[in-house]
Amino acid sequence: MELECYPTSERPPEIVPGRPQRAWMDKFAARHPYRCLPLSMANCTGWEILCPMAFTMEWNGGLMQEDIKLTPDRPHPDFHRFVTSHFSHGVATFHPGYLFRTPPGWSMMVQGPPNHVKDGIQPLAGLVETDWLPFPFTMNWIFTRPGRVRFEKGEPFCFITLVQDKPLQEIQPVIRSMKSNPELRDQYEVWEKHRSEFNQKIFRGDPDATKEAWQRYYFKGEFPEDVAPARADHVNKRRLKAPKFGR
Repeated sequence: MELECYPTSERPPEIVPGRPQRAWMDKFAARHPYRCLPLSMANCTGWEILCPMAFTMEWNGGLMQEDIKLTPDRPHPDFHRFVTSHFSHGVATFHPGYLFRTPPGWSMMVQGPPNHVKDGIQPLAGLVETDWLPFPFTMNWIFTRPGRVRFEKGEPFCFITLVQDKPLQEIQPVIRSMKSNPELRDQYEVWEKHRSEFNQKIFRGDPDATKEAWQRYYFKGEFPEDVAPARADHVNKRRLKAPKFGR
């Protein structure tokens, strides 16, 4: 399958596979957050679109378009086509620079980079039917309070990933007692027992538990006490393809 990316500008922003690293995760002792596999996997399950220049946005709290001031670090020919104050009410609008076409039945989730925290501003997410849409979309961020926000050159301003969204409406959520699935209940109880014992050892300063530091069951796709075989299709690292040029 292909994700077709048609540039709509002479110098479109760069698209790269999602990267697992986050500055706030790096600051923890022993980079502890990277042990949470769901965090790292979310960070790289899609593609980042990067800012082609560094700039500052400032909102004075007003409701008009002119209440957002956009200032590049240095003059750039594409700046005022790349980011604008279009919707007013503290919303800044970015232009990804591409018209995307996805395979039939696949839509594009457009959002901010997962777990990429910016103080004072929030990315807005959208789901776009890119399997038929003949025009591009925008990426929008909304200020959460008056103030100044900075984007660096090469910083992701948009994150895209693909979903088969239409089959979702066929899925029926069902709430069941754990007793109705004895195998799952037993697996859960074994995990809960191991988790509780391990946390108690950590609290007591047990040297073996402290050295181990964290339990790796999910990271390795394993079950405690081998209550079931490890998943052969478990994924703990994702490397998406970088865009290539086609005809």
